Amino acid sequence: MNLAKNYALNYNPIDLVENIFSARSFELDRRNVNEVAVEVQGKWNNMLLFFAWEENMHCLHLSCLMDIKSTIEDRSKIFELLALINEELWVGHFSYWAEQNMPVFKHSVILNDGEDVFETQIRQIIDIAIKECERMFPIFNVVLTKGMEPRQALYPMMMETIGQA
Repeated sequence: MNLAKNYALNYNPIDLVENIFSARSFELDRRNVNEVAVEVQGKWNNMLLFFAWEENMHCLHLSCLMDIKSTIEDRSKIFELLALINEELWVGHFSYWAEQNMPVFKHSVILNDGEDVFETQIRQIIDIAIKECERMFPIFNVVLTKGMEPRQALYPMMMETIGQA
């Protein structure tokens, strides 16, 4: 086995995640060798990004928890909203963390190439997770806290805008 290939197989991308956020002066919680959590200030509120590395599968998992506590009793609205939102996503998916009553964006990526490719992929999934959570926050918020119907909440997102205000 050549040295470069052996390095890639033994590489832990959690170290790289830690370096990416440390360079931006974010506070990190390195829970163990294969897990790290970081809190990021978004446009609407703080988000908790959680990364886990599954070494045997060479898989990095990202969860981005949005701090919106559900106050509605009817969970069918939540699951309808998740189905409608996930139809529109190209990468990752939203789910609902029932234990915490909060929506979460999730995505996993298989990393088999060199370190330079790792960093590009990791930066991309971080950006996608944050952008999707910020884009969907108002929709989740009105459904989970006000009980608005999911299709009604999504209506503004479906409209195509032309030009700038």
